[in-house]
Amino acid sequence: MGKADGFLKYERELPATRDPKERIHDSNEIYTSFPEEKTRQQASRCMDCGVPFCHNGCPLGNQIPDFNDAVYEGEWERAAQILYSTNNFPEFTGRICPAPCESSCVLSINKPAVAIEHIEKTIAEKSFELGLVKPNPPKHRTGKRVAIVGSGPAGLAAAAQLNQAGHEVHIYEKDDKAGGLLRYGIPDFKLEKWTIDRRLALLEAEGIQFKLNKEIGKDITLKKLHRKYDAVLLTIGSSKPRVLNIPGNHLKGIHFAMDYLTLHNRRVAGEAMPDEKDILANDKHVLVIGGGDTGSDCVGTANRQFAKSITQLQYRQMPSSTRATDNPWPETPMMYTSSSSHEEGCERSWGWLTKEFVADENGFVKGLKVVELAWKSGSEYTEKPGSEKLLPCDLALVAIGYERPMHEAFSASYTFDTDKRGNFKLQEWQTSVPGIFAAGDACRGQSLVVWAISDGRESARAIDTYLMGKSDLPSKGVSQLVLEG
Repeated sequence: MGKADGFLKYERELPATRDPKERIHDSNEIYTSFPEEKTRQQASRCMDCGVPFCHNGCPLGNQIPDFNDAVYEGEWERAAQILYSTNNFPEFTGRICPAPCESSCVLSINKPAVAIEHIEKTIAEKSFELGLVKPNPPKHRTGKRVAIVGSGPAGLAAAAQLNQAGHEVHIYEKDDKAGGLLRYGIPDFKLEKWTIDRRLALLEAEGIQFKLNKEIGKDITLKKLHRKYDAVLLTIGSSKPRVLNIPGNHLKGIHFAMDYLTLHNRRVAGEAMPDEKDILANDKHVLVIGGGDTGSDCVGTANRQFAKSITQLQYRQMPSSTRATDNPWPETPMMYTSSSSHEEGCERSWGWLTKEFVADENGFVKGLKVVELAWKSGSEYTEKPGSEKLLPCDLALVAIGYERPMHEAFSASYTFDTDKRGNFKLQEWQTSVPGIFAAGDACRGQSLVVWAISDGRESARAIDTYLMGKSDLPSKGVSQLVLEG
């Protein structure tokens, strides 16, 4: 432990954000630079707890007190070795993870938590700046070939691990660029896409091959893929959106959130945008239905398209600004929070039930009928008499979650066992079809990028064992040095 009284001497401090009125005119990341010395001070706030609960909060099992100590001491190479030993892509999680590790930080019992996410991002960027992250192709090849379907965070993490084990890895991606949710589902103001391209270039230099514009079930059947490779891993995400099943949901101007975000990300990247498919919020009354991260991303995107007004609706009651007694540390606090997108301009409204979309004379949505809810306990509520009202709406973005993976295209090849929600059922990461594995949201249901990376790593170990009878790849929380070999 570098500084015994750091948590007493320094307050939590993070990089400042750019002025909201300025940043909505671009899609760049919102944070300003932060002096290295201040990051080292933030790392010194780590108390090096006897039982570091932050490990429990991190799905990857990152060795957080260890890399905090290295950062405090200014030993960036040691910090990078520690961080990369459990996390393939800290440049992603350091930007977009909701940081469950910070919720579990012992310091957060009565003080603001250690700035773990910021420290992680700084280590990642410092390791690139110092030339510590270089292509590290395996010294020996096993002769085994693995196909990965989907190039999101789970697929990329599994590919990186399996390639290090010496297997030949091919990633099949239906889009013309790799990255999956990272590229098309997360706005650039949270994750600029050069960070993805930088990582993809490293993976390619290490020997991983990307098969772009290859949709399984259309360009090649899953059965043919299965015959061609020694193992197949499905990391296709959970992309079937949950439908808002109310009258009028078929009207023009009502879209799923991910369709909207994907089109905007393509526009920012300079890709051609067919007019008939584009969705724009400019000069419109926008309703975002759903209160999660995807809904927040829609708010930030609509701000950058200069919507006339933006309202985010949630049917739950407004959270408290303090922890409830039945939500103790180190659980994730179920408290009121606001995102950078909300700071840019948005009316947030809780406790409303959507009833019906209303159309204009041309079949476009012009309003949404809602009714206020009176919550009792748990999931019980009643509608408040006389509270129904009509909200103006020219564009409705439905962000109420996802049901399951889109696996219909595989049905011509195999019948998979699924759970009641439609996710793949697994045994040691293997589906009911021998030799075909799954990981990430496709089996877990919609979740966090950090969980996807963790699942990718764990499934890679299972595939390596399946192919070789044993595996030297690390299990969760066990270090493996993955910088220069």
